[in-house]
Amino acid sequence: MSKIDLDTGTDDLIGWIVDDHIAVLSFNRPSRRNALSAEVYEGFVSTLPQLAADPAIRVLMLTGTGGAFCAGGDVKAMNERNQSSASGTGASESRVDDLRLRQRQVSLALHQFPQPVVAALPGAAAGAGFSIAMAADIRLAAESALLVTAFAGVGASGDFGGSWFLNRLVGPAKAKELYFTSPRLTAEESLALGLVNRVLPDEGFNQAALDFCAELAQRPPIALRYMKENIDRADTADLADALDAEAAAMVRTMATVDHKEAAAAFVEKRQANFVGR
Repeated sequence: MSKIDLDTGTDDLIGWIVDDHIAVLSFNRPSRRNALSAEVYEGFVSTLPQLAADPAIRVLMLTGTGGAFCAGGDVKAMNERNQSSASGTGASESRVDDLRLRQRQVSLALHQFPQPVVAALPGAAAGAGFSIAMAADIRLAAESALLVTAFAGVGASGDFGGSWFLNRLVGPAKAKELYFTSPRLTAEESLALGLVNRVLPDEGFNQAALDFCAELAQRPPIALRYMKENIDRADTADLADALDAEAAAMVRTMATVDHKEAAAAFVEKRQANFVGR
């Protein structure tokens, strides 16, 4: 594994790349359970657009160091800010604008990332960290991982798209229950609810998550990109529009080098080698 040469201006969000077309971004504030910070946001802002534009990247894996994924907002910092920050409508509106921008730069950017995004949860994903995990296409959880919406416990309504993603994963009634009561969900409970796709052993979790991503990266990247677009579109499009978009994507993918390689490999009874063209 070799480090990506990305000038994020911080050590709080570190980018790595491995040889099989996987980019790995890791929250790196273990002393605060990888709580969010201005530096973390800046890391996303400077990193995600570069990775999205890199044709060598076929899978993005988001994880955390120190045994946690992301604890969400830094509650200690919130308390300090509450003691010293200005009040009034102008100050509130400025904070609204800031949060709107940050949410788009993180959750929306992950949701719209052109290739599959895999959130690997070695431990707790709470609050905004939970929401950011929900923005991924696939979630892998270690056996000891805990997921919790957490917002009710700090008297906040929730951010970073958690309500939007959760509504689509579990339906509005269950989403409201999870927000209102904020239970600490184990990995197995999260799997049963459909919040995570797989539960992996704690021992060797990072490597197992990378192995999963490596398997995805061996699949045809152009086809996976259109699959992601088709499924995401299904949230808002009617059937006729969805069918039209599927038809266009199908014709485009079947005109690729990768489709021709897959057909030849099938006939020749061998493993296909996809090149992303």
